[in-house]
Amino acid sequence: METVDKFIWVVFPYICMAIFIFGHIYRYRVDKFHWTAKSSEFIEKKQLMFGSLLFHLGIIPVIFGHIGGLAVPVSWMNAMGVNDHLYHIGAIYIGGFFGFMTLFGMIILTFRRFSISSVRKLSSFSDLAVNSLLLFIVFMGMYATLVTNAVQPDFDYRLTVSVWFRDLFFFNANPEIMANVPLSFKIHILTGFAIFAFWPFTRLVHVWSVPLNYVGRSYILYRRHKPTN
Repeated sequence: METVDKFIWVVFPYICMAIFIFGHIYRYRVDKFHWTAKSSEFIEKKQLMFGSLLFHLGIIPVIFGHIGGLAVPVSWMNAMGVNDHLYHIGAIYIGGFFGFMTLFGMIILTFRRFSISSVRKLSSFSDLAVNSLLLFIVFMGMYATLVTNAVQPDFDYRLTVSVWFRDLFFFNANPEIMANVPLSFKIHILTGFAIFAFWPFTRLVHVWSVPLNYVGRSYILYRRHKPTN
């Protein structure tokens, strides 16, 4: 059992991050042509725009919330005047609001991809798998935040999961820390690492293709062509 725990909480995260890094390098070097979001907007636009808007507006604060909760030690939060009560209020209410926004966006996008036959036919297996996995990850995150924290109010992930997570970056992760972590948190964490392993081989790579050069680019002029008789 000790070997299994070490694989799950030490080896597996490093495997996922190694695939994430080297997979992106490989994909960029050999498959630049398919480095795209492969939009299906021309097939269906209304659900895509609404779902995508909810998802993107929600996921950005959620990501920053995860960074704050996992990367910043409790002592640092207290030093900045953010006590445990204030932190948990922010995590539950503010985090819950943006979490629900992200979840609803993913439900719409996933329903659209599976229910509209023309969109489904255009989708690859990786598209369907990533949509399903992202929906599951967001759902488990919301379940852990709202349900597990309510059922087990004495559990504080900042004293367990966050410590384990930070130790990963110092190559000093202790799997014993994760032994008493609730199952919902464990599933959320492991599927979160799994999506990083899938990332380089899916349409998620478009996240890194932010068109910053558009800001300083000259305007493109379009002129109507008048046919001559």
